[in-house]
Amino acid sequence: MSFCSQTILATDLDGTLIPLDGNPEQQQDLQILGQSLEENSIPLIFVTGRHLQSVEKAQHEFRLPEPDWVICDVGSTICRRNATGKLEPLHEYAKHQHEIVKACPRTDILQHASKIPGLREQEAFKQGPYKISFYADQHQLHEIEQKLLEFLEDQQIPWSLICSVDPFNGDGLVDLLPQNISKAYALKWWAEFAGYEDSQIVFAGDSGNDYAAFVSGFRAILVNNTNSKIVDQVAQEHQKLGYTDRMYHAKSSATSGVLEGCRAFQLFD
Repeated sequence: MSFCSQTILATDLDGTLIPLDGNPEQQQDLQILGQSLEENSIPLIFVTGRHLQSVEKAQHEFRLPEPDWVICDVGSTICRRNATGKLEPLHEYAKHQHEIVKACPRTDILQHASKIPGLREQEAFKQGPYKISFYADQHQLHEIEQKLLEFLEDQQIPWSLICSVDPFNGDGLVDLLPQNISKAYALKWWAEFAGYEDSQIVFAGDSGNDYAAFVSGFRAILVNNTNSKIVDQVAQEHQKLGYTDRMYHAKSSATSGVLEGCRAFQLFD
């Protein structure tokens, strides 16, 4: 495979690229970051748990730079910008996921999940061909997670489970994805598909669901609002893996930390 010579910025959105609470300094740095990426012809990829409609809404609301690619739906969808400027799903990645789960289609999962008390299907626009999403009471989340895990393991079903709590409203969130699919998995798959070596990708994030990407071989920007335990874990894992220059812990939070990290990794002056 022939590899691209340029560097790319891949970034999480909430708590990372998006300014925190309308912080004016971060809003200013967002504009500087967008301009610097454009002037230096650095491609941009969003890597987020949000669904595509929510990504596009956030881009408009927060005046985010326009991404060339979007990894969304917790890593189950990869979209690229076409010639008309519209983001469209990448068929090759959908085909890859189909091969993983073809022995157990989503209808089988839904049939079983409908029997578990406390699970409510999320809205249709939050679902995907390879993402099945539910709401749950956060106090029942652990019990529901155990029941679903038992079902997946007992039946040897090639789907994996991600449970979390929505930081904005406290809803329990349950996502079923093809086995091993995640934000980090999708970014690694995309890098090979698009012809990038891991070291050419600079990934910025802030939370536990970014951990796998932090330690996947990419250069990692951990913005200052990242939990200190995660920072320590990433540093230890990089040391184990023999990485000496692939982690940057920013002094600034969120957007400003992304800009700081890009400068530290010399994406631009």
